[in-house]
Amino acid sequence: MSTIASTYSPAAGAAARPAAASLAAHKDTQLLARLTGLFFLITYATSIPPYVSMYVPALSNPAFVLGGGFDQVVSWGAILELVLILANIASALTLYPVLKRRFPVLSLGFVTARLTESAFIAIGIVAVLALNTLRLHGVPTGADEAGLMAAGQALVAVHDWTFRLGPGVVVGVGNGLILGWMMWKTRLLPRALSILGLIGGPALLVAGGAVVLGVIEAGATWQAIATIPEFFWELGLGLWLLVRGFTPSAVTELERSGSASTAR
Repeated sequence: MSTIASTYSPAAGAAARPAAASLAAHKDTQLLARLTGLFFLITYATSIPPYVSMYVPALSNPAFVLGGGFDQVVSWGAILELVLILANIASALTLYPVLKRRFPVLSLGFVTARLTESAFIAIGIVAVLALNTLRLHGVPTGADEAGLMAAGQALVAVHDWTFRLGPGVVVGVGNGLILGWMMWKTRLLPRALSILGLIGGPALLVAGGAVVLGVIEAGATWQAIATIPEFFWELGLGLWLLVRGFTPSAVTELERSGSASTAR
């Protein structure tokens, strides 16, 4: 008993507890990193099919609303975009506890930008589902086809502008400038990857602003080119975080700075 008592050091036990707590916090941060990567990749998987195929009949054919029954493919596209909204918000919530240690205001700004983007997407979903409702009921008795098609085209215009303002403008601010800047400063990702965000954000904003002002048409070649850096920034971010997580040395530095801020 005396041997056990003599070898036990309260100071050593006290020193081990902060080390264990730091290791647990580090693991939690890396878990958040991988969840963020997963959510970013889910946004890709859920945003592309509606845009390139599922919504095409409803958005490109003015006669879509004249009848023919409920289009389930369009509705499945809406469901995918609902999942997209959830993944958008989830990716902001998993990053916020990490980035607020260094950027309490900007990290909240990123969450706000993600929510704003999701709100635009939600309005677009409502517009598409309204098109499906018009198609289900067809031409009312005593109404003319031209009037119904005009109503349908108005809903298409609403959907198009939600896309141009949400993914076309807000993403440049949130995912591009704000997130790219925070990742650049914290070095949680390789800086070569963060540069894509710092390039893609302004490029997307300029192109989106040009569309809003009518300088270029939506989907024009210049806008497509401006989208490329942002596309690969978000895709690279998702893949890197899912596979590799945050840079360990950067996580340690971020936790140290966060602890110092709390102590002050």
